[in-house]
Amino acid sequence: MRKKIPTITRPDPAYAASLRPEEEKDPGREEADREETVLMPMSMTADVADEDQASVPSRPAVPSPQASPETTAEIITAPTASQPRVRRIPATRKIDIRVNALERQEEALVDCGVDPAHVIRAALRRAVKTWQLGPEFVPPSEEQRTRITEWRARTSLAVDANALTSILHAHDPLDVLSKWALIRGQIEPRVWVEIDILLDEIAVRAAAQNTENDTSTT
Repeated sequence: MRKKIPTITRPDPAYAASLRPEEEKDPGREEADREETVLMPMSMTADVADEDQASVPSRPAVPSPQASPETTAEIITAPTASQPRVRRIPATRKIDIRVNALERQEEALVDCGVDPAHVIRAALRRAVKTWQLGPEFVPPSEEQRTRITEWRARTSLAVDANALTSILHAHDPLDVLSKWALIRGQIEPRVWVEIDILLDEIAVRAAAQNTENDTSTT
């Protein structure tokens, strides 16, 4: 059985010196031995460092202030409250419309002193200002319209797409009629009412102006 040779993990100055002849002296080696004697082992250096650190008094840890439940609730709800509300705009569909006055309104339109086409356009603007298309179909009125085409008002109107779809399903499932024919029963009567109101307003203003002129002349 072979004897295990011990493994040397670091240089041993005493052992190395015993292998050299006593009469031979290496100045460089003496200097290295001197440095090895002065240097501390790693374990001693670490102990000294730990002792230095332990001698410095440590600052007591200041506990961080804890938020109250009310403050925490405000922090959680603040971003949600600051978010603007998104307003959903209903889907619309544009329809070309053309309206005219009734035959019975012709004389008053001619005598009012204002261009009849302007009166009809103003009445149309008033009629659709607060109007919303209903889902129920209203058949067109059978009242006689004027044949003076120069007075006709034309425009495009955005109507609620869902209401128009309901009317299509009920009265025009094959989609063969014009969209104006499906909604004119709801708009035209409103326009005719506004024409009558405007004619009355024009007549009242004209009478007041005549009275004022008569007073000023006298």
